Amino acid sequence: MNDFEQESSTDEQGDGNPPASLMTESSPNDTASQEDQIEFSESQIIEDSKPEEIQTGENDEVVLADDLIYEKDEEPVKVVSPYDRPGKWYVVHTQSGYENKVQGNLAQRTKAMNKEDYIHEVVIPLENVVEFKQGKRVEVQKKMFPGYILVRARMNDEVWSVIRNTPGITGFVGAGNKPTPLPRKEVENFLGVNVDGDGQPVKRAKPRMGYEEGETVRVKEGPFADFSGEIIEINEDQLKLKVLVNIFGRETPVELEFAQVAKL
Repeated sequence: MNDFEQESSTDEQGDGNPPASLMTESSPNDTASQEDQIEFSESQIIEDSKPEEIQTGENDEVVLADDLIYEKDEEPVKVVSPYDRPGKWYVVHTQSGYENKVQGNLAQRTKAMNKEDYIHEVVIPLENVVEFKQGKRVEVQKKMFPGYILVRARMNDEVWSVIRNTPGITGFVGAGNKPTPLPRKEVENFLGVNVDGDGQPVKRAKPRMGYEEGETVRVKEGPFADFSGEIIEINEDQLKLKVLVNIFGRETPVELEFAQVAKL
């Protein structure tokens, strides 16, 4: 029997009475002394619980030991380009309108085939587009490339087969049956994450307004309602368009607000 078992056995085989130290009657003075001691202990606990301040030199930063709060000279967190993550990015063709379903199918198939170490990420590229609904400017997310998804993977024959045979996937973008990985610039553009040479984030582009020069639109309201015309100029800051409208057989540029036109 080890020491821990001996002590436990001795405790269990006692006479059933509480320890003598707890049976001793205390005088009022003893009680007061105990209360003082308790108060002292509590104040000591409170004092001990305060975070210890570490002494530093003039040029050192001040750190609280418990909280690890740095008051200055914190290093900025650098953005990591999605291109630098493990694996390479490939464009996969899907049935149009089923991109979300295919994304889920591939994630499930990757897990079932134990390929998590090879197929890392499945992304549907999205972009912010400004639309006008009931005369109000609304920013919505739309698929950048309907019918396509991006897959980050360490490609080999087995991985190719897992991806290619996923329901809803019709093939890879590349020469023949060999998928071609995307270059850095396209990956960063498609995923909406750009970093400069120092790893610092580049300012995001403004949301696309949903119209392009050369596009034909229909005028919904105003004196030129129901006329159609070609967009020749876009002013995103003022939310206005210049549309070339055929009036009495003559092409006339007309300035309209985004809310006044609609796509054909």
